[in-house]
Amino acid sequence: MKKKRLSMRKIQEVLRLHYEKGLSQNAIAGACHIARSTTQDYLKRFQAAGLSWPLPDDLGEPELNDLLFRRLPDSTDKSQPDWACIHKELSRKSVTLKLLWQEFQQVHPESHGYTRFCQLYRQWAQSHKISMRQRHKAGEKTFVDWAGQTMPLTDPVTGEVSQAQIFVAALGFSSYLYAEATPSQEKKYWLSCHVKAFRFYRGLTDIVVPDNPKTAVTSPCRYEPELNPAYQEFARHYCLAVIPARVRKPQDKPKVESGVQVVERWVIAPLRNRIFFSLAELNQALWEQLQLVNNRPLSGLNQSRRELFELIDQPALRPLPPTDYEFAHILKTRVKPDYHIELEQHFYSVPYRLVNKVVELRHTAAILEVYYQGQRVASHLRRHQPGQTTIPEHLSPAHRWMLEWTPAKLKQWSSDLGPATGEMIQKILDQPRHPEQNHRSGLGFLQLERKYGQLRLEKACVRALHFNLYTYKQVRTILQSGQDFLPLPGAASEISKCHTHINIRGSRCYR
Repeated sequence: MKKKRLSMRKIQEVLRLHYEKGLSQNAIAGACHIARSTTQDYLKRFQAAGLSWPLPDDLGEPELNDLLFRRLPDSTDKSQPDWACIHKELSRKSVTLKLLWQEFQQVHPESHGYTRFCQLYRQWAQSHKISMRQRHKAGEKTFVDWAGQTMPLTDPVTGEVSQAQIFVAALGFSSYLYAEATPSQEKKYWLSCHVKAFRFYRGLTDIVVPDNPKTAVTSPCRYEPELNPAYQEFARHYCLAVIPARVRKPQDKPKVESGVQVVERWVIAPLRNRIFFSLAELNQALWEQLQLVNNRPLSGLNQSRRELFELIDQPALRPLPPTDYEFAHILKTRVKPDYHIELEQHFYSVPYRLVNKVVELRHTAAILEVYYQGQRVASHLRRHQPGQTTIPEHLSPAHRWMLEWTPAKLKQWSSDLGPATGEMIQKILDQPRHPEQNHRSGLGFLQLERKYGQLRLEKACVRALHFNLYTYKQVRTILQSGQDFLPLPGAASEISKCHTHINIRGSRCYR
């Protein structure tokens, strides 16, 4: 533990008792109630400082303190490291002070020991006002926020003035800045600015640190904040962690807080007298000013944000994925009884087993995806007009069977049963009704064939055609009442000839 220094009054008393009274060191220690080693140390310091007793009248206590307790020069001329370079190297991943000391010792073996090396580095860091509370590793964090100030945007037609919001991003180590103007702080602009910022940096950090806006955080919490679903999906796409700052704790994101201040003072303020008529024009001016800021040397380091970025941050960034994240709306809805979900007056099918289930929709301008319990169950191309999109695999077995019976297939099936059945189906399909109604009537003959057999259906169709009866119900009535067994007026012999067989009984058997 470091010894507590005596007051200057007591030190002067030690010197007086030694030089004026000639007391021994033991006697002085007893008189002043201090250790003998302390007395010896102060006398040695007095002699090393080249002072004489009595002290000059113009020598005050501050000057005497500086002379007695200044750091004595080393016995050898030890080389001093470039502490700015040490600080930059320390921000690289896995680099420690001990490693840097060992590397320095290899070149300057006569230099300081490890403990002294660490002390000198901390003294340098404190003298350069470098925060020791947060040590930012290269390529580790991106801090993001909205600037407090906005910029006016004038409509060239109406002259109406709106306020553009300014998004700001800053890298943890180099403070390399990115800024962009957007029409509002909506979720789609928030995420789009993230994508453009990473493209500007040409790489990805491991962590993004936002504030707690609704576009980022649904439920703020110090320990387990709940992210907005779209923001969570964005983080998964880029394989990064989103760690929001604590609520009302700007010290958690000092880089972007200072970055916002820099943007407001050195990017927004210089453009205050210009009138902008489009967002593209405004952003171009912002980026030109931002380039000047990023190229300006930082005080105390004599290097610019861009130089630090290219030297330290950029090599540590992860590569970008092959495709950029595309913003998607995410919402929940319930599947309708016809196993379709509705989006902007268009109906999209889902597997029939999900009827009445709550599913999650993820839709972009081009794709609609349906998720149930975290699993994707359907995917459709987006349709931006009213209508219906149905995938056959989503239908129930019964409905799929109905759809398989197209009019062409129905005609072929009826023709195979017999000429009368084929003609009846053709008559039904040609009726002046909606094609769906005619098709459904034709499907009814499938059930009649199953129930009554091919022969009876053919005879019933012969009878219905004879009396110009072209409906499913009329053919069903003929079969239910057994009229297909009765001879037709003037055509009974012809019908019987068509189906003569030793196992077929005639009318005489029923007398």
